[in-house]
Amino acid sequence: MAKTIILNSPFWVLFLISSTSFTCTVLATNSAYPTTPAEVTDPTTSCGPYGGGRTRKPLRQEVYGNGRVYDISHRISNEMPTYVDHAGGVGKFLWLTESMKNGSISNLSEVRFSVHTGTHVDTPAHVFDHYYDAGFDADALDLDVMNGPGMVVDVPRDKNITAEVLESLNIAKGVRRVLFRTLNTDRGLMYKKEFDTSYVGFTEEGARWLVENTDIRLVGTDYLPIAAYDHLLSAHLVLLESTEIVVVEAVKLDHVPAGIYSIHCLPLRLAGAEGSPTRCILIRS
Repeated sequence: MAKTIILNSPFWVLFLISSTSFTCTVLATNSAYPTTPAEVTDPTTSCGPYGGGRTRKPLRQEVYGNGRVYDISHRISNEMPTYVDHAGGVGKFLWLTESMKNGSISNLSEVRFSVHTGTHVDTPAHVFDHYYDAGFDADALDLDVMNGPGMVVDVPRDKNITAEVLESLNIAKGVRRVLFRTLNTDRGLMYKKEFDTSYVGFTEEGARWLVENTDIRLVGTDYLPIAAYDHLLSAHLVLLESTEIVVVEAVKLDHVPAGIYSIHCLPLRLAGAEGSPTRCILIRS
């Protein structure tokens, strides 16, 4: 909805000759509103959060705070790949049910897509039916596990995440959160509409090595399933069986240097859902 800002302050007297009060209308746009112009020109004012120009754009950033904060969530789009439909992508997922252009007093949108779309978490209920019945859902995930110090590490580019690879990374005991960047990021798989079964992921024995030899409680990778295609179910079972490990899939690690960060992932509180879309960020330590 358009936002009206009234400015009336002695500060603005320095800039306004004849009046200390005016109205500034700020508009934004996204793919749900294709008829709204990408830029909004206001010939009379220069206020608002988009700066002091007469033409304003919505701000869409990947890095904030002068390189201190990284958004590692993929922007959900029609062309994003999805495991549900290997060829068709997410498709139309967002539409206006009420439109101001059609006489409504406000714009009102609805969304519809799998809870495993884009950057998301898996819960134990995803692959264990008794955990589904017991309520190990997105609303029961431990936020303490999903928020705190952790690492981004680079996996050798010609490898799945095996026990041998994990051992070679020398992840110290006590590290609880690790995001693994793989060849998937180099290949830009999350920017291709068709699901690619040749992606890199955990093998079953790699998942078991992580569970048995590390203190990792949040583990993330850079494509839709965390498990390699030939180990799809078995690796998920190993990682989620204890209910103590949170799996984050399809994190966006483009241009993020490997290193230590404060990791923050917040899934939607979807009671009864075996997964949830998640906004994840990294903050430089």
